[in-house]
Amino acid sequence: MRRAIFCDEQGLFKTTDEDDWDGSAFPIAALEHGAPGGPRLVGTVRIYEAEPGLWYGGRLGVERAHRKQGVVGRGLVHKAVTTAHGWGCRRFLALVQAANVPFFEGIHWRSLEERSHRERPHHLMEADLDSYPPSDEPRPPPGQRFR
Repeated sequence: MRRAIFCDEQGLFKTTDEDDWDGSAFPIAALEHGAPGGPRLVGTVRIYEAEPGLWYGGRLGVERAHRKQGVVGRGLVHKAVTTAHGWGCRRFLALVQAANVPFFEGIHWRSLEERSHRERPHHLMEADLDSYPPSDEPRPPPGQRFR
């Protein structure tokens, strides 16, 4: 899904959007249940701890047919931030494409600064952790990753 969105659709990357953070990131998936053939992936995001207490979310992607209402995106962001918050996050940041800033502002985020990333306008944004209570999602043991 990430390749389809970030490489094929948006052209941000040529063949893969994978980076050094993928090895330590925790992926979160949104599934559509009731689809023929079983649950179907409709969205994804990753979270990772850059340093103790400082978490990032990234590579938020939602299948085109599920973007209009924003339900899948909001759900993924909520799960990402509340999960990290429950795992000791004291600050949660994301580099957000400029076109998506209003969406994030509407769900309790604020822009810290504008940046150019991959020759496109982005904003470094921060979640208001008071709006995202910590979840009780258990953190996987060190070294255990999901791929």
